Amino acid sequence: MKVHLSHPERQVEVRGPKRVKDLLRDLNLIMEAHLVIRGDDLVTEDELLKDEDQVEIRPVISGGS
Repeated sequence: MKVHLSHPERQVEVRGPKRVKDLLRDLNLIMEAHLVIRGDDLVTEDELLKDEDQVEIRPVISGGS
């Protein structure tokens, strides 16, 4: 699958099928600190991603006043 990471900006190829939580672990990313988006849909940690999927991983950013 094609994985687009936004910080730092890069694209990687990962073999599937793979659960979201396993993908993040393999990329050394913390589940609670990242959003995983397939198409226009936010996917959960137990969702199964396939070879043909294209996903984007974005860091969770919180702000204050």
